[in-house]
Amino acid sequence: MSHHLPAVAPAVTAEIVGALSPRLRKRLDAAITKIADRPVTRDGDTVRIAVDDETGLELHAPAGVVTTADAIRCGCLLAPGCLHRAAIASAAPVADPAASPSSDVDAGPAPSGEDAGPPEPPQTEETAATPEQRAAAGHLWAAGAAVLDTGIEGAGAVLQSELLRAAHTAKLGGLPRPAAAAVSLVTALRSARSADPAHRLADLTAAVRELLGTAHRLPDATGPELAALRGTARQTYVPDGSLRLYGLFTEPLITAGGYAGAITWTAAADGRLHTVSDVAPGGPGRATAAAGRTVRLGDTALTHRQLSHAGLALSGATVSPTGRLGAGAGCKAVQASGAAWTDEPIAALWAPPAAVQAARALHSEAPGADLLFLDVTLMGPARETGGDCLLAMCDDLTLRLTAAHDHPALAYRDNLRMLAALPGTRLRVVGRLVPDSRPTLQLLAAAHPADPARRVDLGLDRLQRADLPSAPPPPVAQVPTGRGADPAPLHLVRRRLEQAVAAGRPFLAVPGSLSADAGQLRRSALPTAADLLAELQRTATRRARDPFGRLLPADPTDFARAWLGAALYAEAAETSLCAAAWQPDP
Repeated sequence: MSHHLPAVAPAVTAEIVGALSPRLRKRLDAAITKIADRPVTRDGDTVRIAVDDETGLELHAPAGVVTTADAIRCGCLLAPGCLHRAAIASAAPVADPAASPSSDVDAGPAPSGEDAGPPEPPQTEETAATPEQRAAAGHLWAAGAAVLDTGIEGAGAVLQSELLRAAHTAKLGGLPRPAAAAVSLVTALRSARSADPAHRLADLTAAVRELLGTAHRLPDATGPELAALRGTARQTYVPDGSLRLYGLFTEPLITAGGYAGAITWTAAADGRLHTVSDVAPGGPGRATAAAGRTVRLGDTALTHRQLSHAGLALSGATVSPTGRLGAGAGCKAVQASGAAWTDEPIAALWAPPAAVQAARALHSEAPGADLLFLDVTLMGPARETGGDCLLAMCDDLTLRLTAAHDHPALAYRDNLRMLAALPGTRLRVVGRLVPDSRPTLQLLAAAHPADPARRVDLGLDRLQRADLPSAPPPPVAQVPTGRGADPAPLHLVRRRLEQAVAAGRPFLAVPGSLSADAGQLRRSALPTAADLLAELQRTATRRARDPFGRLLPADPTDFARAWLGAALYAEAAETSLCAAAWQPDP
């Protein structure tokens, strides 16, 4: 039902849930599950939900966003302090805080569609955090630590409302990036608790790491570091004059927060990447439908799918720091000829060696820096822990090609199976780098196996067996050893970090449960990783006693600090190993 509900501002949900009595708070999660099955109707800016035959809810959402608590009304006798209002606010998608008239935070999908991504560095620098900002960071830290203490099962609507309250406080204190991190964590938790197909435990773990990392560093940060941790309120579009763009591919998008749509990637003659997007609240159906909608640039009648194969000539163009093209009134756009992937100027995207492109993806913040443009030879499917993949060779590197998204409404996984049946086929592909100790790429687009002049948007186009060249059934490949093997057992650290997020601190509190992992890390010459795991277990089990010798509840702060240390170590180590994995053999 969340895809049919308007988004609700974080402060609104926090206010309504905070006003509940302790008795009603205990019943909130069950109420959310119950109300999720109720029918939803829309009449202009008003959305109605029938709680039962006699009681109804109304949400007034100008521009699709509920911005005040009074905009959620219930017809039951206990309103406004009823469970129904809190349940519907907690079930609805979390609004981009920038949607609020009084807000200046860009924490989610922007009105023009595309996900805003990490906030850009601010234009001004502060020498030190203010007392209000330190207090806000402390609130964010406590809420994030509580998530680690309870795990997904315990991170219900009440804890989520604390995260949203902390996000609102951070927004008021001028901390857009931490506020966005808290909202992203709530969205990821809701996705996990609702068994959303878009949920990935690795994404939830990354959201916890981002929140705790910014909240931990911010109080003592100064100068440029503080500026980066604070973030900026909104993306700013700057004039870029005239642009000649060539379509590359269209990528469908389904987010865990209830947004969906399409992003079309284009390249300028100098190789810079730009995007045009159409993303809004909706489900998987919107992701595929948006690709057929007209792009919002000037008076062009091109759809996203057409633009991915054609070109555009723009005058008066404006571009955000993330490469998103503005759709202002001053922008004029006319259709122009496109270019094949094998023709200049876009063929130059495939010229740099894979190692150079991987290094750029790991260290550059330029728009589309995480995209790799490679020529590969398909080898066949491989089975491994975490799901099947397609093996391919790129020069002397063995690559693991994976689906960019697992949702069955998108064509990624089916197309990956089709390509796996064509060993020996040479393809020009576009993919997104996956930071891993083995070269791994999420496939986004590829040349058609039967006609290199055609291209396939792998999330939208479905390859047909009749259109593919005949090939013998491929054997199931074994994941290669040597260059393709995991050179360090960092998966042991990743697994424990994800277990803590999924099941909470008590899961790691069993004495000795991490000893075997720590021993293997030491034997693999990773003593720091072993020490971090040992500290994780010590803090998971550590409990103080009161003056009478009775055990006190565990302190989630120490465990969160140990978890964050291990998470930051794993992130840095994986980045280093990833860069090394893409290097050619001496």
